[in-house]
Amino acid sequence: MSEITATRMRSPALWRAATLVALAAGWAVAAWLLWSSSLVPGDLHLPKLDPHDFFSAHELTRTHHYERFLRVDTLLSLLALLAALGVWARKGVGFVRESAAGPIGTGILLAMLAFAIVWLAQLPFGLAELWWDRRWHVAHQGYFSWLLENWLGLGSGFVFVAVTIVIVMGLARLLGRRWWIVGAPVFVGIGILFAFLQPFLLVDGTRRVREPWLRARIAQLERIEHVEGIRVRVLEVHNETTEVNAFATGLGSSRSVYVYDTFLDDRFTHREVAVVVAHEFGHLERDHIWKGLAWYALFAIPGAYLVTRAVRRRGGLTRPESIPLALFVLTALQLAAMPVQSLITRHIEAEADWMALNATRDPQAAQSVFAKFTPIDLAEPRPPTWDYLIFEDHPTVIQRIAMARAWKLRHGR
Repeated sequence: MSEITATRMRSPALWRAATLVALAAGWAVAAWLLWSSSLVPGDLHLPKLDPHDFFSAHELTRTHHYERFLRVDTLLSLLALLAALGVWARKGVGFVRESAAGPIGTGILLAMLAFAIVWLAQLPFGLAELWWDRRWHVAHQGYFSWLLENWLGLGSGFVFVAVTIVIVMGLARLLGRRWWIVGAPVFVGIGILFAFLQPFLLVDGTRRVREPWLRARIAQLERIEHVEGIRVRVLEVHNETTEVNAFATGLGSSRSVYVYDTFLDDRFTHREVAVVVAHEFGHLERDHIWKGLAWYALFAIPGAYLVTRAVRRRGGLTRPESIPLALFVLTALQLAAMPVQSLITRHIEAEADWMALNATRDPQAAQSVFAKFTPIDLAEPRPPTWDYLIFEDHPTVIQRIAMARAWKLRHGR
């Protein structure tokens, strides 16, 4: 073989390697920019706190016992999820020969059957979690009501699955193995659309803020955090749970904050509720929903590529035989990424806590509201390390109390 021929043969491999390195470098730069945009001071050192200084031995034992069952239930549910999709990845191919719906129609059928199998595999663990929450008086929802909600949710799930398969297989038929170059941005666009529309879907079971003191505090915090015009609604959940929660959602003109009405049942002071609202406003002021979508894009693009590579032996995503395997690989990638995703969300939540401290300038109220999450939500103040790294998407109760104290020391309040 001549030297010129050998060089020509090596060129495509070198070009692919160079492209891969350039893409990886671009991914790393984008991830660093997203990570480093936090307002939390880089030199902030949280004091080391002992949970026993804040909670009684009975409270610590109680939360540990409660959380331990849920951890086991979650782990078993994830194993059942992988097992169900793994079996379907092997056995689902046999259904292709029995279908006369065409390639895309058969792909939709296989995906819907996978979705139904996953629902059945997860059902016992969901019921076990509800039973446990009812036993601990955290949940009041009945089993029939819970089952009905889950059953009705299958309809919207089937629609989403059908749309996804049409997009994936349609693009694969048009663009071949490079479908993901267009497909990943398309799914990011769908995520943006859903984030914008989500507040309009949360209509039932909500009410306007009627409490004068809360309306006044919301107006004040909106001015402080520069988020005027945010829609704040109260989510009425007291008939279903005693847990407390709040969340921010929406993009642009749809930006909204929802506060559980369990925050307003006199277990929390006005100052403590203000910290919660300020935290959610902090998410919106810092564009955390946009940043979450950007993180999603960073994972969606390589994820779509890896799924494409994994199904090549089944003819690629143009063929319905590849759909069960693609769903298994996608789920496995999502589970493998859980520690990284939890780390990212903890980082974002810590920034929102810092924003709330800056807005309210009330570290004592912040410390007390975080401390109440343990007896009310049965949140273990310091969970096991493995659980923290994999599942915890918020700083621990002790970390949040420590941040309030660190803010107080830094500002001399």
